[in-house]
Amino acid sequence: MSWIDAQLPVLPVLLPAATAILLLLIGDHGGDDSAHGHRRLLCARRIAQGSVLLGLVLAAALVQQAAGGEIRVYLLGAWPAPYGIAIVIDRLSALMLLLTSVVAVPVLWYATGGWDARGRYFHALFQFQLMGLNGAFVTGDLFNLFVFFEVLLIASYALMLHGLGERRLRVGLHYMVLNLAASALFLVGVSLLYAQTGSLNLADLALRVARVEAPDAAIAQAAAWLLLVVFGFKAALLPLSLWLPATYAAACPPVAALFALMTKVGVYAIWRVHGVVFGADAGASAYAVEPLLLPLALGTSVLGVLGALAAHTLERLVAWLTMASVGTVLVALSLFNADAWSAGLYYMANSTLVIAGLFLLAELVAAQRGDAADRLVPASPLAQPALMGLLMLLAAASAAGLPPLPGFIGKLMLLQASSEHTWQAAIWTTVLGVGFLTMIGLARAGSIMFWHVRDDLPASTPSGTSPKLIGATLLLLATTVAMSVFAAPIQRYTAATALQLNDRAAYARAVLGAQGEATQSTRPYDGRAGGPR
Repeated sequence: MSWIDAQLPVLPVLLPAATAILLLLIGDHGGDDSAHGHRRLLCARRIAQGSVLLGLVLAAALVQQAAGGEIRVYLLGAWPAPYGIAIVIDRLSALMLLLTSVVAVPVLWYATGGWDARGRYFHALFQFQLMGLNGAFVTGDLFNLFVFFEVLLIASYALMLHGLGERRLRVGLHYMVLNLAASALFLVGVSLLYAQTGSLNLADLALRVARVEAPDAAIAQAAAWLLLVVFGFKAALLPLSLWLPATYAAACPPVAALFALMTKVGVYAIWRVHGVVFGADAGASAYAVEPLLLPLALGTSVLGVLGALAAHTLERLVAWLTMASVGTVLVALSLFNADAWSAGLYYMANSTLVIAGLFLLAELVAAQRGDAADRLVPASPLAQPALMGLLMLLAAASAAGLPPLPGFIGKLMLLQASSEHTWQAAIWTTVLGVGFLTMIGLARAGSIMFWHVRDDLPASTPSGTSPKLIGATLLLLATTVAMSVFAAPIQRYTAATALQLNDRAAYARAVLGAQGEATQSTRPYDGRAGGPR
């Protein structure tokens, strides 16, 4: 193994961190119209775009390595786990890194169309956001998950206000206060777990929690519930989700598109902590949150799609659909079986790409509708009705789950995985009903914007016809088509990921080494045992 290959697991965190520092040194001052300011902005754009492209290459290389089943562990400072900081790359973390990069590349390209010049240090903040996202996906330690949560949240506070405006300031303040409260609860939950088990390393926790017997397990279960509140807030799980529509709708389009990844950090954390640490082999604490997680996930989907139907702007409609998609992913997670997890991972990748693309598309359409912007009211004809209509049709069909797009494939996998569950009727009704209502909501928006036009008004300004903005949006939506073309290998990867997640013994051996082999008392998961019925 070469030196570079040995450092590969930590590079997705170091690369955006180093890029952000470099951009701060250069001085990424948006809004500076001088020649010198313009040159610095162009330099910042090139550095930032080069960094995200290199990050995409690194993520693809890690996915290729993880596909073989190897779990890569990088011990910072050579301190052995569980005492030191461990960076762990398995199939799930590699998949999330790739998804982050696939979203970041076109979103940053879109931002260079003018949004990055509307505020200071946009590119540095964008890189810090990527650092926090990537760090959360690769850390093998619960406390460092908290640290990376704070990194991405601090960056998101500033990005939320990018472009300024009273509305962003008001919503951003609420967003910050609520996240600070959730972070305080995160520390309380982490403290309870550490007091009970003496460790915060995820591999070590999975072994130690299983050995905690009742009545001592009550403390671990209380920690699990507290962490569900924290992660549920980040993921926009009902009833902790009502902050999301206003926040995402108020953010500038490239920031809202990037924020589509933030809910997935919460979902990822629930997967790692409640799906694995408190999963099937957790002894007295097994499935600690299972009785409530499934009904809350179903309720999140329903509330999200009802909010989309009631939305009066396209941006707010997309924000509500973000909630609906998160609910569907959490339904798959809450079934606690390998087939459902595979379906959830596949659907999560597609829904993230579609939602991010819809946020960008919403601004393109709004820019061609004059004063009406993205409000769902009749307005002047669009400058490019055919192109915008085709993009809207593609995004709507995938979001609603119409064949042969990946939204349909992911939902079909989920329905098959839930065929023997006691909640089968509720799951099928919700998944199919939410898909149908999503189609209705997007069809309503499309009909108003593209068909109910006012012919007495001239075609609007061509400000939303920039090839760069259209190209970035098209690239993002085209990835959903690629997921259909390569559905078979992606499904094989997600199925293997689900099995690997449940193999706690292999994870412990990879992270803890000989100590993991000596202390692990669980059997490898064979994929046949489902969740509680």
